[in-house]
Amino acid sequence: MDKISTKEKPTVSTLTRVKRKRDGSSKTDVLVIGAGPTGLACAIEAQKAGATVTVVDKGCLVNSIYHYPPNMLFFTTPELLEIGGIPFTTANQKPTREEALEYYRNVTQFYKLKVCQYEKVINITGEDNNFRVMTIDQHEAAHEYKPRKIIMSTGYYDLPNMMGIPGEDLQKVFHYYKEPHPYYDTDVLVIGAKNSAAIAALALWRHGARVTIVHRGPELHKNIKYWILPDIQNRIKSGEIPAFFYSSVVEITPDTVVLETPDGRKELKNDFVFALTGYHPDFDFLRSVGIELLGEDKRPACDPETLESNVPGVYVAGVLLAGSRTNEIFIENGRFHGGRIAQDLKKKLHH
Repeated sequence: MDKISTKEKPTVSTLTRVKRKRDGSSKTDVLVIGAGPTGLACAIEAQKAGATVTVVDKGCLVNSIYHYPPNMLFFTTPELLEIGGIPFTTANQKPTREEALEYYRNVTQFYKLKVCQYEKVINITGEDNNFRVMTIDQHEAAHEYKPRKIIMSTGYYDLPNMMGIPGEDLQKVFHYYKEPHPYYDTDVLVIGAKNSAAIAALALWRHGARVTIVHRGPELHKNIKYWILPDIQNRIKSGEIPAFFYSSVVEITPDTVVLETPDGRKELKNDFVFALTGYHPDFDFLRSVGIELLGEDKRPACDPETLESNVPGVYVAGVLLAGSRTNEIFIENGRFHGGRIAQDLKKKLHH
């Protein structure tokens, strides 16, 4: 495959609203799409290899971490979140969301990375060593980049797994949990049985919400953080947080939820639903660039050593490499992908 062109091209109505911000093109050796920890690590390593690098992201710097609950603690220790050889110091054993945001800001400043926030990629054309990438920012201004190489590191947190049931589009349904206060003295259903569901259920319950958990499996996920699992198990055992296992939500109405349980259908009074059913990479975007997705897990076709995809000049990094099995790659291991890519870039950009 020599040339690529994304399917997500600007519509006529979009183009009429776009205001050109630059007359010329922005040339760069490497364009990194995604300013998460892995994308930043890739940018740092490419820069160290002598490349000029630009990073674009449709959100803010480390956008996924920013959208975590404000009081969230990382499961891992700070040294496993480090990138670019910059120490991550913290007062506690487990770093906080706020500390992580500050750390990645500081790393970005230290390496003087060129990060273009709030720019959504809408079109990619061209070929290896001669790509053309068009973005649109939050002011609907168009930006054009001409990179020689592209690194895709867009993560997965932006795209929740939808249940496909009636009522899922109601305003009371959320696929992200932020904080518990607005749900005091309300009936809340939490769908899911992993970390995010357990954390949300406990916080909501402790702040005065009447919480129920529903999960299609037989029990809570065993990989829930070790200090949280017994807490949520005890709340369920005592009946303080009712839980329906081997059950699923079949309909959401403005004031109820309908469950399919082993004992038949049940209708529960409900004010809010947190459907914490996981997230997935933007497979359509990867396909539109020409990247092949292999097998049921939709893993992108790429060289296991260099991480260059089947599209010459386009590399894949971070959780995208795991396809739909998003629990296989985290910051802790995704941060090393930049070094592998940079070794290949060094050979190909300066030969």
